Amino acid sequence: METLLLLSAAFVAFTNGANANSKGVASLYGTGTTSLRTALWWGTASTFLGSVCAVFLSGGMIKAFSGQGIVANELLKTPHFLTAVAAGAALTSFMGTRFGFPVSTTHALVGALIGAGYAGSPNGVQLHALWDRFLFPLLFSPAIAILLGAVCHWLLRLLRLAPDHRTRPLDVMHFLSTGAASFARGLNDTPKMAALLVMIPWIEARSAIIGVAVMIAVGGLLDSRNVAETLAKKVTGMNPGQGFASSLVTACLVATASLHSMPASTTHVSVGSLVGMGASTRQARWRKIAEIMMAWISTVPCGAILAAVLYWMVRWI
Repeated sequence: METLLLLSAAFVAFTNGANANSKGVASLYGTGTTSLRTALWWGTASTFLGSVCAVFLSGGMIKAFSGQGIVANELLKTPHFLTAVAAGAALTSFMGTRFGFPVSTTHALVGALIGAGYAGSPNGVQLHALWDRFLFPLLFSPAIAILLGAVCHWLLRLLRLAPDHRTRPLDVMHFLSTGAASFARGLNDTPKMAALLVMIPWIEARSAIIGVAVMIAVGGLLDSRNVAETLAKKVTGMNPGQGFASSLVTACLVATASLHSMPASTTHVSVGSLVGMGASTRQARWRKIAEIMMAWISTVPCGAILAAVLYWMVRWI
């Protein structure tokens, strides 16, 4: 069972990298500032650095995603519960990646906690605690990102820091802001998956974080092209100044959430900032945005159903 849990945790980390490593750097490719290959390498390297730094700053996030206070404590001590959560979240992210939808691993994990929790205990899930600790900040973050995406672009245009064409200073700022967004994503996402592994007695938090960081990087390098194309080309049209504004909002919001141990979704923040910027410039592609939002709505119930089914299957085995 512990081997199965390790494999499931590795799978969820791989799918997280595949689905999310391009989110911080998609604007580099979408604006023509650099190639997709360079953008993905930059995003993966910055994410890996953030993941490693989570060793020193991850205590609050690991505790939040340990499930304590959300599901029955006796479930948290069973490998089959943790395996169902990891595998349910991984399969949800995997399906989103295959269809090119930027879905949230955070939402998939929350859904998996709910599904496996109800499947494993008659007491179910503490919905009040779930709302306060997870669902409220996760629902609040995209609204803030949309608003800030529009305001930030307008302000940077006013200050003449976001021109329509590439300049050397703008390219430097754009690379730095996307690197900061990816770094913050690694800092925020890695402990969520490491929390699944620290429940195994012989695995300490540092080893769990490093292992997750490696698998996120592997997934980001091998399987992130589909989602990168969606974010860079299909959500909104953007020029270099607009891409810089979007990445700056993503970096600031995700970094703030990470430092306060809040489970923000990089997916929702990055897409929200693009939508806000695209709405303000009238370049937003609303049909694709609607498809992405439908994928978002289905993430939690999909993760819950898969984790519940997997819990029953693993327990039977």
